[in-house]
Amino acid sequence: MPNPNGPAETFKSGFTAIIGAPNVGKSTLLNTMIGEKVSIVSNKPQTTRNRIAGVSHRPGFQIVFLDTPGIHKSTKALNSKMVEVAMSAIKDVDLVLMVVDAANPEPAAEQLILTKLKSSRQPPVILALNKIDLLKKPKLLEIIDRWRTVYAFSEIVPVSATEGIQVDELLDALEKRLPIGPPYFPEDMITDMPERFIASEMIREKVFELTAREIPFSTAVTIESFEELPKQNLVRIHAAIHVERDSQKGIIIGNQGAMLRAIGEAARLDIEQMLGTRVFLKLFVRVEKNWSRDARALRKLGY
Repeated sequence: MPNPNGPAETFKSGFTAIIGAPNVGKSTLLNTMIGEKVSIVSNKPQTTRNRIAGVSHRPGFQIVFLDTPGIHKSTKALNSKMVEVAMSAIKDVDLVLMVVDAANPEPAAEQLILTKLKSSRQPPVILALNKIDLLKKPKLLEIIDRWRTVYAFSEIVPVSATEGIQVDELLDALEKRLPIGPPYFPEDMITDMPERFIASEMIREKVFELTAREIPFSTAVTIESFEELPKQNLVRIHAAIHVERDSQKGIIIGNQGAMLRAIGEAARLDIEQMLGTRVFLKLFVRVEKNWSRDARALRKLGY
């Protein structure tokens, strides 16, 4: 039977780290390239805290993407850990995809990334100029010319992750530089992250969407139980939302539990779509004093 991916001697595969400043659209771009949601998305910066793998399956090639936290300067333990996670991802990959917000640049974070890229030998780096749907063409051409002078990128591809503009062209640019090799994952697998981890991220995403100010950045989610009941077409999940102060716990719970119910309902719908089954989701809120500044607490919560 012929191989649907093409001849083994010409098939390409490899790992690509996605790096960039916070809130440039890395997770949205990953989800668009994959074709399904594997990384949570928010208009608030620093949404992604872990290195998340997503797999793009295309005729003749497979790309394993590592979505990383936004790179930025910070003395906070959690933020420093996030930057460490992001930069460690580029050490063992075949390609690096640097994403910048072409419409709203972050010069300090971009310079930090370029400095780190220049400090040691890196794999080929492709630059994706994201959010071009917000720019006029003359301004975009000016931005492209400027980025050509700051680093020896293998290619610069303007894209819009939200609109899907030139995403196929970006995948083609990555494919050109992949090594020959067999696929790492079967065609029906789009991420190596366990379902319980993605479920926890979906809950955290709803906290980002439904709460304001400092609450999302002081929140972590852990799955306490994940029970599959196939005979009932049901998955039963108990999860804890961890915050740093009693006042934050009150905000997460809301008036007579209204906010917690809204978070749970929105998360349950996403988790059901991911799992393809009914979900019973029970949420609890716990106070972990100053967990984002405590290295021991970070380890306890999985960071």
